[in-house]
Amino acid sequence: MSTFKKNNSSSISLELGSGGKVSWEFFKDLRKIMNYTGKWTNTGDDGAVYDLGKQKLVFTTDAFIVDPLFFKGGDIGKIAMCGTINDISVMGAKPIGISLSFVIEEGFPTKDLERIIRSIDKISKEAGVPVATGDTKVTEKGKIDKIEITTAGVGLANNIISNNGAKPGDKIIASGNLGNHGAVILGHRFNYKTKLQSDCQPLNKEIQTVAKYLNACKDPTRGGLGENLNEIAEKSKVKIILDEKNLPYNKEVVAISELLGVNLFAFPSEGRFIASVPEKFANSVVKILKKYNKTAKIIGEVQKGKGVFLNTKYGGLRPIEMPRGKLVPRIC
Repeated sequence: MSTFKKNNSSSISLELGSGGKVSWEFFKDLRKIMNYTGKWTNTGDDGAVYDLGKQKLVFTTDAFIVDPLFFKGGDIGKIAMCGTINDISVMGAKPIGISLSFVIEEGFPTKDLERIIRSIDKISKEAGVPVATGDTKVTEKGKIDKIEITTAGVGLANNIISNNGAKPGDKIIASGNLGNHGAVILGHRFNYKTKLQSDCQPLNKEIQTVAKYLNACKDPTRGGLGENLNEIAEKSKVKIILDEKNLPYNKEVVAISELLGVNLFAFPSEGRFIASVPEKFANSVVKILKKYNKTAKIIGEVQKGKGVFLNTKYGGLRPIEMPRGKLVPRIC
C-alpha cells in the first residue's frame, strides 16, 4: 500500500513536512496522481527542466517557514534566497531570476519585515541573481505564524546535473562541513549556547567552477546527508559507502546531535552541497572547493550495488537509512 493511501484517511502530520523517508515516499505517491508534466523533464530533481534547444531552462519553487525567523548567520529572507538559488545551481544551471511571495500576519513588526527585505537584497546582489517579481498578502492575526515566504526561480544550463548520475568508481565529495544550520536552529530552540553559525549561503558561483566534473549533485537541506545520499543511490541504482574517519561534521554539531538525540545524518545544511565525481577529477574538485571552504573533502565512494553504508572505524559496514520521524520541523 502506498504511503498516500496509508495516510489519506487521517490528517497531515509534521513528519510529512520534515524531510526523510515518510515525507519522500508520501509526496512521490502524490506525484503519481498529479502526473502530467508536458515537455518538462527531471521533475523529481531539485528543479524541472525544459529544453530550449541550445540551452535548458531549469525551474524550481520552494516555501519557507523558519522558526526562529532570525538566527545566527541568517534569517528567513536569506534562507529563502539561498535555498532557491542553490536548488537551481545543483542542477548545473546559472540562476537568472527569483520571484518572492510573502504572506504576512496582521501585526507583524514593520522593522522585522524591513530587516528581512534588506537581507534578501544583500544576497541578491552578492549572488548576482535579481528578484524579478513578487506578491504580498496580509492575513488576519492567528491565521499564520508571523510570515511565510514562497519563492520560484529560473536558470539556464548547457548541461544538466541529475540525481540519477552517480556511477560506480565515483568519489562522494562534501563542499564543507555539514549540519551547522540544523545545529544552530535546534540550539536556539533548546536554549543551547553555541558559537556555531548557520552555513546558509548561495552556492551558484562555487558550483559553476566545478559543474563540468559532477555526475550528481544535491544540497542537503531537509533530511540532511542521509536523505540526499539515499535518494542519489536509489535513483542511480548504486551503493554509496561513507568513511567514518572522514565524516563532514565538526565536534559541536556531533555534540548537539548526541545531546538532543537527533540523527546526525538528518541535520540540514543551507549552504553546502554533496556531489558524486569521477575518481580522476575528485582531488582537483576538492582543491577548487577548498578556495571557498577549507573543510571540503572526499567523504566516501560509489560502488555497484544498492543502499548507503558507513564504513566504521572498526571495519564493519553499518547501513545509513533515509531518516524517519519528525526530524527537525520548520527548519527552512
